[in-house]
Amino acid sequence: MENNLDLYNRVRKVPKEAIKSIAAGRLKGMSDISPMWRIKMLTEEFGVCGFGWKYEIIRMWNENGGNGVISSFVHINLFVKMNGEWSEPIQGVGGSSFVTNEKNGLYTSDECFKMALTDAISVACKALGMGADVYWDKDSTKYSQTNTQAAPVTDNRKLLNKELLNDEKLMEWIYKYLTKAKNEGKRLSLVNLINESYKVSQEDINIISANYEQYRINNNLP
Repeated sequence: MENNLDLYNRVRKVPKEAIKSIAAGRLKGMSDISPMWRIKMLTEEFGVCGFGWKYEIIRMWNENGGNGVISSFVHINLFVKMNGEWSEPIQGVGGSSFVTNEKNGLYTSDECFKMALTDAISVACKALGMGADVYWDKDSTKYSQTNTQAAPVTDNRKLLNKELLNDEKLMEWIYKYLTKAKNEGKRLSLVNLINESYKVSQEDINIISANYEQYRINNNLP
């Protein structure tokens, strides 16, 4: 059995030609990784798509926001084969804009689910360490520009026990705040709401999202 960090260390570094700087929006100044680089790494490490790695789409859905904005989401399971054995599902949830409120009015994208799928694959790939140096500069030397230590940031978010990921009160709290934001014309997603309040992993968020959708179905909620 190979060292647990062997794969991580092979796929953590991203070539400069596969990195694009985000020039505008909330993520301005951060870096975006070419989706095809991830496909290349998956193929290089595990084999041809469908034989050495594959994914299954669990769910595709839209969420209404304020001012006519609609976001699209895709939930997938990624599978990779190592030493002739398929992995357990590696979950990823990705999102993209379906309808955006731009300066000239509402714009509808016909590629929203394709982009959300690409994002979901990238999220799942993070669990394998793919592109880790871009996402976590504290564990990187390649992208470190200075030795200046950043000031510590206080994280006041609460811990959420795994036993509470399907708790009725949590589901009621999520519905209350998402409904309030929608009525006030604000854009708030379940992912952002949870991340702002609790310390949870991406896997926990995926579980909460699935539980919340079932909660809405069970209670006939819009």
